[in-house]
Amino acid sequence: MSPAAPRRRAGAARALAPLLLGLTLPSLPLPALAQFDQPSVTPRDPTPAPSVGQPGTQRIEPFAGLGGGSRQDTNAPVTFTADEVEYDREKGLVTARGKVEAWQGERLMRADEFTYDRNTGVATARGNVQLLEPDGTVLFADSAELKDRFRDGVLEGVRALLAANGKMAANGARRTGGTINELGRVVYSSCDLCKDDPTAPPLWQVQARRATQDKEALRISYRDATVRFFGVPVLYTPYLSHPDPSTPRASGFLFPTVGYTRFLGAFFETPYFWAIDDTSDLTITPIVSSRQYPNLGLEYRKLFNSGEILGSASIGGLNGKDTGGKEELAGHIFLKGRFTVDENWRAGFDLNRASSEIYLRTFRYEYRRVLTSQVYTEGFWDTQGYVRLDARAYQGLRTSDDTRQVPYVLPNIYAERAPREKVLGGFLTLDAGLLGIYRDIGSQSQRIATRARWERPEIDGLGGVWTFKLLADGIGYRAQGQQEPPTNLPDANGTRGVGNIRAAVDWRMPFVRSAGAYGTQTIEPRVQLVTGPRMGPQRSIPNEDSVDFEFTDANLFALNRFNGRDRQEGGSRVDAAMRSAWDFPNGGQVEGLVGRSYRFDNDFRNENPYAGSGLDERASAWVARLRVAPVSWFETIGRVRTKGDQPLNRQLADTTANLTVKGVTFSAGYLYSVPLPYLTSDTVGRTASRSRDEVSAGIAGKINQYWRAGFAAKYDLGIGRWVLMQGFAGYEDECFILEGRFIKRFAQDPTTATLYPANTVVLFRIGFKTLGEYFFRAL
Repeated sequence: MSPAAPRRRAGAARALAPLLLGLTLPSLPLPALAQFDQPSVTPRDPTPAPSVGQPGTQRIEPFAGLGGGSRQDTNAPVTFTADEVEYDREKGLVTARGKVEAWQGERLMRADEFTYDRNTGVATARGNVQLLEPDGTVLFADSAELKDRFRDGVLEGVRALLAANGKMAANGARRTGGTINELGRVVYSSCDLCKDDPTAPPLWQVQARRATQDKEALRISYRDATVRFFGVPVLYTPYLSHPDPSTPRASGFLFPTVGYTRFLGAFFETPYFWAIDDTSDLTITPIVSSRQYPNLGLEYRKLFNSGEILGSASIGGLNGKDTGGKEELAGHIFLKGRFTVDENWRAGFDLNRASSEIYLRTFRYEYRRVLTSQVYTEGFWDTQGYVRLDARAYQGLRTSDDTRQVPYVLPNIYAERAPREKVLGGFLTLDAGLLGIYRDIGSQSQRIATRARWERPEIDGLGGVWTFKLLADGIGYRAQGQQEPPTNLPDANGTRGVGNIRAAVDWRMPFVRSAGAYGTQTIEPRVQLVTGPRMGPQRSIPNEDSVDFEFTDANLFALNRFNGRDRQEGGSRVDAAMRSAWDFPNGGQVEGLVGRSYRFDNDFRNENPYAGSGLDERASAWVARLRVAPVSWFETIGRVRTKGDQPLNRQLADTTANLTVKGVTFSAGYLYSVPLPYLTSDTVGRTASRSRDEVSAGIAGKINQYWRAGFAAKYDLGIGRWVLMQGFAGYEDECFILEGRFIKRFAQDPTTATLYPANTVVLFRIGFKTLGEYFFRAL
């Protein structure tokens, strides 16, 4: 089992000589791929009943196969059929004529005439010679003279069909040892010929004075090679090598990448791909630039029977003058492992660390705002049980991050069980968890939590759907340092327990009517009554997992609408919504919902300190959803939240639309959101007070069979300027890839604005299938 080829490899590594001596090659009488003849290669069933001078099947002494006999049974006899067979006993000559087929094991040879000298072991084939290899290679020749049990020989007028659509033509070829083919005046390409004009040159081809095909090393090497586009020479190199198309992985230099960025200046990288064995490989990428010190990048992959390891690492120097910091040695490591232990258990780990955000961005390694390292194991039992145990460590990459306040999570244990059998006529789910959070300085806490959920749906005689629900939580805390950032809850120190139980009755009545040939229409009122003990102020409870909260139609009917366990919703309330839908026979739908929530008590502000969330008033904000998708090629969906006592005062509006016409998709979007005070203060004390008010639009799709393109843009209505523009265009056929991307960012990160102002990125990719890919990047 071999790992899939790495990104940017186009199936295998490609070797290219670094020395380019010119653009043209002296005129040579090279064969033309446009004259490539591809006769049928479907074997015919042999007919028994051998007889001299008559059609039949003959068997002669074994030989080593037609090419690379080391992989075949060299003792297998040769069997052949022909329209006419003659045998001269005195001279020891066997001559077959007319539709000759000779095979040994999985190899097959065809010719118009075949002569075998039993005394010298020389076999001669003439006229439409075809050699079919076990790996799928088909070799054509005008004539062939083979000896030494067919391991050595000379072929004239050679053409070959290789794997991955590769095609090769040569004036002649010499075979050595059954594994080495030396070809003269050779042409190679993986492009199809033009159907309207087969004599026209292919899109690209490699022409060379000489080529060597090594069937054991699975490589093809050229001497004095020229790359031609539409027959025009564009590149000359004295040496060019690439893997045989039949192999997906092979060691060698990848095509280089060149470009220019603000921090690297002009840069050049030449990756080397090392296929260590059938299950592992390593890509070594040195980067040389005009503004930074050299950098060395590594990518490693290892495949096991039970899992895999993937990783990348680098080391290099930063020139502080060009990166806004001090001169330093920097690096990164991203390592991931995934393993299957048995049918119930699997395990894995992630190790992600980097010197700084500036380093990752400067050398264009994968950038993430926060790096997470973890080790975990998890188990699954049918559909009833699940367990996960993990430990985590985080690294913030921004200069404003105080690494001493970044938490360590150890342990994090979660177990859940959902019995298939009904309990009191309903469905029961039980879970329990243990969570420990530590920091070098600041707040720390340990939590043990359990939860039981029970739901029982019933349908009354009028068609109403009643769902009876229970939700019970039991949580224990041990906390210290809660008066410190980032929690800032001085009353939460110490050891305490929290319990909460929520009971609800959820009723909905779907009124459905037929619209005849236009489908069905549904109007569905829904009301849910929720009750439970009042929780009161929760300032004495640590808060690590319920910091982010926003009220939408998605959590309107949730019994506890906070995201985690550290904040519990109490008291009594009623949730109500009206839903309407029109379902069409073609699968399309128009559907909408509007609803809100109302609390019975006045203690809501103590329980919900999230100002601006939509639940900070006794009567909640209005939430609504509208989806219009009448046909498969058009869809729009929008969500809105408005202030409770001011239905026209929006707090959130999020709308997207997509229209597809003949493979081209048009998209548009609008986003408005008010700032949330509990989320907008960053670690250096700044508070974002501006609302987001943005529109976006885009178009993408296939222009024709080969071309695709797209463009997208985002505009900020609040500040009256563009936020983002990006576009791409690409061409791909059976042998060639051309792709370009353009990204223009106008938005700025306030913590890195001096280093990373609005910028433009231009990317180009050129790929020669079966040869390699070339990249260019400008920033």
